[in-house]
Amino acid sequence: MRVQKIPTLQQTYTGYAAKLMLEDGSVFEGIGFGYPSEIAGEVVFNTGMVGYTETLTDPSYRGQILCLTYPLIGNYGVPSFDVVDQYGLPKFFESEKIQVRALLIHDLSNIASHWSCVRTLDQWLYDEKIPGIYGIDTRELTKKIRVHGVMMGAVLVSETPIENSRLQKVLASAKYDGLNFMPEVSASSPQEYGDKNSECIVVLDTGVKYSIIRNIMRTGYRTVRLPWDASYEQVMSYNPKGVVISNGPGDPKVCTSTIKTATKLIKNDTPTLGICLGNQILALAGGADTYKLKFGHRGQNKPCIDKRSSQVYVTSQNHGYGIDPKSLVKTGFKVWFSNADDDTIEGIEHKNKPVIAVQFHPEASPGPYDCMFVFDRFKQIITSGMEDSPRAKTPRKKSKRRTLRKGGKKGAKR
Repeated sequence: MRVQKIPTLQQTYTGYAAKLMLEDGSVFEGIGFGYPSEIAGEVVFNTGMVGYTETLTDPSYRGQILCLTYPLIGNYGVPSFDVVDQYGLPKFFESEKIQVRALLIHDLSNIASHWSCVRTLDQWLYDEKIPGIYGIDTRELTKKIRVHGVMMGAVLVSETPIENSRLQKVLASAKYDGLNFMPEVSASSPQEYGDKNSECIVVLDTGVKYSIIRNIMRTGYRTVRLPWDASYEQVMSYNPKGVVISNGPGDPKVCTSTIKTATKLIKNDTPTLGICLGNQILALAGGADTYKLKFGHRGQNKPCIDKRSSQVYVTSQNHGYGIDPKSLVKTGFKVWFSNADDDTIEGIEHKNKPVIAVQFHPEASPGPYDCMFVFDRFKQIITSGMEDSPRAKTPRKKSKRRTLRKGGKKGAKR
């Protein structure tokens, strides 16, 4: 009988002075961990209970300071990037590095113990030069953001005492809205994944997660990953069966090159799937408008309603912008999914073109996996068109006329 030894690792890079200052002047003081440094960014919160390795490597968090609301973080450590799936992609991460600018948590586990862990969370942050703070009231911070809306913040982790004046100086230069993060998160040149003999799907990389690439290959296609500003002609040079516009950070309106390409994809009836930021980009390409949400949707338990079937799905989300529902008029798009909590648009589909999009993450990672069917529907659209795609039609209710025929004479018992 083989017995596997489970490693137990002790936190190392902790115990620093640390403060967070928000643009409203409030200050949260805690204990620093990770890499001592000072940074500024947009402060957001995520309500997920698991999956901090996937969350921290999600490119959609570029430029942001992330607060995790679940109180205890770090207990299962950090696995190795060398562990890959059947497609050769890192199994426990969504990109090649940590994407958040800083991490805010309530309690950092003293030890990390899991069969897969090779580093503690504080060591991982230190290795990638990311500051973190624990010991702050993340509940109070989250309540403040929910009432006020997302705010810019400054984080300072130091081996010496911290003066608030230093935080004010860092905060004074902070900016998020209007910035283009695409050069930081997108591939700089074409990359290919999967069997070269298979038909391909092109991914316009506006900050793609590995799990999106993984699920495209799961449906039988190889993936060609192109930079965010690839032209329509560059996309079509690969003779793709379809195009996926990925998730990513920031305001969709700054992605002018991607919007231009998406406009041509719609016009030329190219099968296209948008995910998260890609959903907003397709809406803009179709003539709709987008806006910034008060505090966004970030977590793993967001309920969305499929408008065709009235089925509710639990979804994983990470976005701070949405589609203006009034602006969809005359675009050719209709609402596919809506948010059960605030009725915001969570997905759109074109009325007569092979174009669909979702605001949530169907690839989930680390879960839930309720909406994997979105990738299967996209494959069916590629092969058979919109009408024959899975779940494309809501089951018809029996009409009164049909009931009467089945029951015989009017008023007869069934």
